[in-house]
Amino acid sequence: MSDHTKPRTDPRILRTRQLLKHAFVDLLQEMDIEKISVNRIAERATINRVTFYLHYRDIPDMLEKMADEMIADIQRALDRSSVIPSSDEEVDSLMLVRLLEHIAEHAKFYKVILGSKRTPIFTERLLKMLSESITLRLEKMGSDSLISKAGIQKDIAIWYGSSALIGTIVAWLRNDMPYTPLFLAKQFSLLRTHQS
Repeated sequence: MSDHTKPRTDPRILRTRQLLKHAFVDLLQEMDIEKISVNRIAERATINRVTFYLHYRDIPDMLEKMADEMIADIQRALDRSSVIPSSDEEVDSLMLVRLLEHIAEHAKFYKVILGSKRTPIFTERLLKMLSESITLRLEKMGSDSLISKAGIQKDIAIWYGSSALIGTIVAWLRNDMPYTPLFLAKQFSLLRTHQS
């Protein structure tokens, strides 16, 4: 059985949602989120207000769905398997490179939504995803991990790792990505090696 069981979304729906997303990001660059209205988003997206409501209940619903899409897009970017790494460290490094490449590809979106304190839902959702990823890595390593051997509480290691990663990504975006995704991932790997 093929995996075509999930119904395809009409391209017109995808295009309209993309227009709405871009309009929202553009407006967020120009004004506080409290000043953004459905009318403004619809006008900027060159659609009518009724069309907005065919896709979203309101702006918070739009943010919720955009955050879901962001995580799904990141997961798809991470799931692309082109190279089979030989070690767990290579897997971690490859995943980080893919994450950073995805963020770099969509830099305008991420710079606005992660670099802004106005839309915490995106940062919180990414932080949750990174925390889950670090948790899986630590559980896989078990009591053999240097963190475990050093007596560091697992939850503290997860908080530290995910916060350091997201903080660095935000700083990288705010500074107009002065390093390539590969270079930044290697720097993270070096930091992790020297902190262990």
